[in-house]
Amino acid sequence: MMAEPQIVDALQEKEVPARSKTFYLETFGCQMNVHDSEKVIGTLVQQGYRQVETEEDADLILYNTCSIRDKAEQKVFHRLNDFKKLTDQGKRFGVLGCVAQQEGEHIFERAPHVSLVAGSASYRKLPEMLVRLELGDRRITGLDDRQTEETFETEFTVRSNPHRGYITIIEGCDKFCAYCVVPFTRGKERSRTSSSVLAEARRMADAGYTEIQLLGQNVNSYRDPEGKKSFAELLAAVGEVPGIRRVRFTTSHPRDFTRDIVEAMDAVPTLCDHVHLPVQSGSSHVLKLMQREYTREWYLERISWIKAAKRQISMTTDIIVGFPGETPEDFEQTITLLHEVQYDGVFAFKYSPRPNTPALSMPDSIPDEVKSQRLQILLDRQREIQRVNYSKHIGHVLEVMVEGYNQTRGQVIGRTSQNKTLNFTSSQPILPAAGSYVQVKVTKSFPNSLLGEAVA
Repeated sequence: MMAEPQIVDALQEKEVPARSKTFYLETFGCQMNVHDSEKVIGTLVQQGYRQVETEEDADLILYNTCSIRDKAEQKVFHRLNDFKKLTDQGKRFGVLGCVAQQEGEHIFERAPHVSLVAGSASYRKLPEMLVRLELGDRRITGLDDRQTEETFETEFTVRSNPHRGYITIIEGCDKFCAYCVVPFTRGKERSRTSSSVLAEARRMADAGYTEIQLLGQNVNSYRDPEGKKSFAELLAAVGEVPGIRRVRFTTSHPRDFTRDIVEAMDAVPTLCDHVHLPVQSGSSHVLKLMQREYTREWYLERISWIKAAKRQISMTTDIIVGFPGETPEDFEQTITLLHEVQYDGVFAFKYSPRPNTPALSMPDSIPDEVKSQRLQILLDRQREIQRVNYSKHIGHVLEVMVEGYNQTRGQVIGRTSQNKTLNFTSSQPILPAAGSYVQVKVTKSFPNSLLGEAVA
């Protein structure tokens, strides 16, 4: 990915002081942000930069930000304030990602020492923006609106894990749920071609990767620009790439969750036994307020497809409590949904208003203490469900991918196809290497993990 010709010419005409060109990058938020950072790092390295471990050692300090909740957003501004003293040493600061797109040039007002503000849809312009930084520009913005058709693809991705890697297949969101800022910070939905996705999967397999996770704000909303493959067909095709042993995908939207996804999971053994399907509320009344455009019954029909699969598929979800208008009866319907579905994991949060979202105009009449009480009730109920669910694995032999080693406990850290942590001991003198696959018999269970012994 090269800079624009006129920028290159300007760099050649103007002598730029020699610098070590080091950078520090900290990532906040979701897996999409983590993978975006891998691509940003690759772009920086390709442009001659070297990554360092601390802000103090860096010439350029970057924060890849998340704005899904107010707490994550405020953390970034606290970090900027904590390190603004480093500007006296000539260091530059950049804010990337969702907060950058959301706040735009207002960031320069809140943190005048920031020199670069770039939303995720403009990362393809990073080489050009980096050259402008080196030329001495103090205010550089990369902010694309929802009209962009571009995706961020680069062959220079620096992956943080040598065995498991991400592939973004769709960027942006067109759903406009009432509480969510993502459609405004990530732009409209735009998919990569199936050919480019499969080519990247093959390159990863050739490089020794055995697990791939397909990513998207709504990964199953994928629409192939080439018209060759549906999401289910692409999922199956990635799973059939030689050398790939596991394929995951996240996050799915119930509106685009089709039966052929489950059929693909049944047909292709490498597709993992796990579906993350955010419900947000168990009440059709609240779902309507949230503008999710499905009902409890619609959602449960998709759950029935998953439960009818030939293999046991683990299910996880996201839930918001205390959304404006949620009555005690609505909340109780969410609790009954937990028991009906029997999730293996729930990411639950209290509602907090976000900029530009339709929910901002709704009266947030539920006191924070009530939200906190509801959240605790939900977490307690879900913990008991998981305690029972995880205990069902005791005595079973499961395949795990080794992720590391816990020196304190003397245990190997592993993960199952169902995306459950399974730590284990081994009688072998040489411990299994990270990235290897081991058969493990489960001997004990906890609400969030399993314990076992390697099978010879």
